[in-house]
Amino acid sequence: MTPVTSAAPVLVACSHGTRDPAGQGDLERLRSSVLALRPGLEVLPAYVDVQPPAVGDVVSGLAADGRPAVVVPLLLSTGYHVRVDIATAVSSAAGRAVAAAPLGPDGVLARVLAERLAEVGTGPDDAVVLAAAGSGDSRATSDVEEVARGLEQLLGTPVTPGYLSAAGPAVGEAVAEARRRGRRVSVASYLLARGQLYSRLLELDADRVAAPLLPHPSVAELVLRRYDAAAARREVSPA
Repeated sequence: MTPVTSAAPVLVACSHGTRDPAGQGDLERLRSSVLALRPGLEVLPAYVDVQPPAVGDVVSGLAADGRPAVVVPLLLSTGYHVRVDIATAVSSAAGRAVAAAPLGPDGVLARVLAERLAEVGTGPDDAVVLAAAGSGDSRATSDVEEVARGLEQLLGTPVTPGYLSAAGPAVGEAVAEARRRGRRVSVASYLLARGQLYSRLLELDADRVAAPLLPHPSVAELVLRRYDAAAARREVSPA
């Protein structure tokens, strides 16, 4: 565990937000895991949609108090929420906040996905579909494809990305295509937590649907790695 000084920036853990109590619990446990790894670090929740408090309100409140912050996007790719919502919140903080990179893509996440597939009994002959939320931003799609390639290397079998919205192929189409080829189909849930999107995956015509990334200790470690990299890359100015 790394000691925390009083000058350490606040870690603003910024997720999308969900109305699902199970998903909310997953994110709360993630924040608790981060605190367990870094006792004394202040970790505040923030959201870009659905739930309060909004990331802009959290960052502006800290800046008004002269408190530095690092916003860690609890998001799996670069997209609108990273480029606009979080970037706007940070830019309005008068130099007292910086944004970390989103959690994905990262080899750590590919390894967690492989573990989740193993937990549901995915075999070497299964067709694997990597199910992601989806974004109209091509950079987000590229991020998902990078994770798919990493998962392919770990599994030794092809992995087809599929999306729940905004991008193609749709995850249902990817599953149906694998089914037409006579394959058993396993879905790797490239989602951080439970919620509406995960519930939609459970309705697919797949043989196995793996759990989301949380809860997994490697995700909390990745959050702190993103935090540390952002804090070291650029000094966060105190009042």
